[in-house]
Amino acid sequence: MEQNLKTEHKPLASEKTRGKSSRSSILAQTVKTGIIKSNLIPMWAGLTLGMYKNKMTFVDNIPEIIFSTIGSALVIGAAGAFNNVYDRDIDAIMPRTQSRPTVTGEMSAKSTLSLAVVMLIIGVAVLALASPLAAAFGLLGVFLYVVPYTMWTKRRTIYNTEIGSISGAVPPLIGWSAVSTDITHPAILGLFFVMVIWQMPHFYAIAIRKRVDYEAASVPMLPVIKGMRRTYYQTNFYLILLILSSFLFGSLSVGIMLVALILSVAWLVMSIYGYHSNTDQVKWATKMFVFSLFHMTILFSTVIVYSLVGVIFKLY
Repeated sequence: MEQNLKTEHKPLASEKTRGKSSRSSILAQTVKTGIIKSNLIPMWAGLTLGMYKNKMTFVDNIPEIIFSTIGSALVIGAAGAFNNVYDRDIDAIMPRTQSRPTVTGEMSAKSTLSLAVVMLIIGVAVLALASPLAAAFGLLGVFLYVVPYTMWTKRRTIYNTEIGSISGAVPPLIGWSAVSTDITHPAILGLFFVMVIWQMPHFYAIAIRKRVDYEAASVPMLPVIKGMRRTYYQTNFYLILLILSSFLFGSLSVGIMLVALILSVAWLVMSIYGYHSNTDQVKWATKMFVFSLFHMTILFSTVIVYSLVGVIFKLY
């Protein structure tokens, strides 16, 4: 009988796995690992482009590659955790964010804040091992995301997307500055401006798809306050700017410039045609959102591949 009791109270291996998986999932949601992964792509684009334009070798920059990747992941995760703490009141209202650990109570605000601070300190320190400038940009990116965007403009103005886009465009600067101090080079400025402009049609599409959520939480997103037509016109305005910004890549590579130009023109055509041929605004916004991910992935992957080929084969 005693032996049977011990067996009954002994945790099964599957139960341990489920518990461990659950904790991993909670942590992943707290630091927003999806955002971390998506932001590492433009960071690597800036990093590899900096190596290529400064005629550096891949082997000599392995430490910088490792430090900038780990450091960027940590500071981006810290920003996400800070955001989860501050926004837990409105996250509790919106269906798409009600399962976040800071809302469900699986992560307390104090624990999440402590995690964010620790990740920020370690992340900035690791970036400093790559370069002090990379560390400065990492700290700046978190500050811009947490203070001007999350704490100041997100709940007050329809221009919160424009403000937030600046912090969202910092990753390429971190990557570039890990290997170069010349942040005025046309190549990195091109990456930065494209990243800034790209975010507007991307987040407008999200705001349309989740309009009911934002209305319930009183978040003044453009479609909520100004309506669909204004959002459509403003989306096209930024897509035209994105087309024009494609020419910034001309000094880097005609091929990359053409890739950026074709993708941006296709996005504008899709916007105009899709809006006027489809009465379902959510379907139009969904297609715009999906293409935005396609646009960023293809463009920045092209920059990474182009730069790596140049670095490996020394095509200067």
